[in-house]
Amino acid sequence: MSAPHVVDPVSLNEPYWEDLGIVAGQIPQVEQLRGARVLVTGATGMICSAVVDVLLFMNREHSAGITVYVAGRNREEAARRFRSFDESDGLVFVPYDATARAAVDLEKDVDFVIHGASNASPALYAERPVETMLANILGLSTMFELARDRNVRRVLYISSSEVYGQKSDMEPYGEDDYGYLDILNERASYPSSKRAGESLCVAYGMEYAIDSVIVRPGHIYGPSIRDADNRASAEFTRVAARGDDVVLRSKGQQLRSYCHSLDCASAILAVLLVGESSNAYNISNPNSICTMSDIAEAIARSGGVNLVYDIPESSSELHNLMTNSSLTSDKLEALGWKPVFGLELGVSRTMAALSARQGAFAL
Repeated sequence: MSAPHVVDPVSLNEPYWEDLGIVAGQIPQVEQLRGARVLVTGATGMICSAVVDVLLFMNREHSAGITVYVAGRNREEAARRFRSFDESDGLVFVPYDATARAAVDLEKDVDFVIHGASNASPALYAERPVETMLANILGLSTMFELARDRNVRRVLYISSSEVYGQKSDMEPYGEDDYGYLDILNERASYPSSKRAGESLCVAYGMEYAIDSVIVRPGHIYGPSIRDADNRASAEFTRVAARGDDVVLRSKGQQLRSYCHSLDCASAILAVLLVGESSNAYNISNPNSICTMSDIAEAIARSGGVNLVYDIPESSSELHNLMTNSSLTSDKLEALGWKPVFGLELGVSRTMAALSARQGAFAL
């Protein structure tokens, strides 16, 4: 399978670099990361690339001495995404395929593992449902076996708000709220395997005493989007950044927990450091719970373009069936984490970073 195209890096443009500094200050007990060795799978994806950026920022700006192992199938893809950094910044590429049983070849032990390798778009659920499930179960198991062999202090698993399934009311989901999930639905490979992955975390803790924590991000947006990401907020952002009208192909009344990718990254690192073992934490910004039409309007407004509704009579696309996927954030905030970017600020800073990137890396 050919590697997906990765957008030009945002890491060193001024707006994004400033925002990295702000969110790095929101991580409780961040000194635990000083001198640590951190393995990140799915590192070129939207969420984990932001995590890597935060860690490398800490190295460059605060001499944190973190070794960041970027695990993936394609060295060139990783080099392109993180081309602003090199080994002197603590960046090390490690070959890894989340759908294979091959172990990760590391010369030294690592302290922390963040497993984020997974298909994350509905188009890929439909095209590669088997690989979607394998990454969330087999790939995670490989990380736990690594933890057993290499004295890993903690594994963090990036799950999803889709584990909750559907419920009838519009109240935000707490970590113990589970609704109906049709396991035979044609897009069930993603939420079903995320649920199984979470159970696997608890199982490795029970049987092998491996310490792990789980995060459940909601809908993530921000300047770390990839060109291959076909989710709605990513498409809205891309078209507005290039000056085109934002097109919404539904009424957009689904209620979502949106969160800027850098807030998501700082939340992941907060849970990694101070979360309670075998617990799951929603990643949600209470200042960004809104409908899809709300974020589309905010992106269009920030980009100086129009929001256009173009609703087809029927569609064969595989959409998230949850009319309400809003999440509580109380449990996460109790760890000492606070979000930085409310919806309007997050969207405007995203557009600023993308505009700066286009100016710096225009081809």
